[in-house]
Amino acid sequence: MNIDITDSAINQLLLKKVDDVRLGVTGGGCAGYEYVFKQDQQMEGDLVIDYGKFRFLIDQVSIPYLDGMRLDYVYEGLNEFFKFVNPHEVNSCGCGVSVQFDI
Repeated sequence: MNIDITDSAINQLLLKKVDDVRLGVTGGGCAGYEYVFKQDQQMEGDLVIDYGKFRFLIDQVSIPYLDGMRLDYVYEGLNEFFKFVNPHEVNSCGCGVSVQFDI
């Protein structure tokens, strides 16, 4: 399992003082899936990626969808947000929340 995280994303997670962050995908939206990105607690079966000051928690179903992705923190105009850059993503809806994968 390989997830790249940019320095900008690391800095934001450290500023927000999060401990455990759940990354994943869930069914929903007009394109089929939505990303999960929230502070959470470890559950049985989670893959845990430890970055020292925080950890990513990934459920087993989400692993193939997130393998090879990059988590970035971007500034676009007046907006700033965490952004998933995923090589498995083939389409997204107009609202930018829902995505489709080639898996």
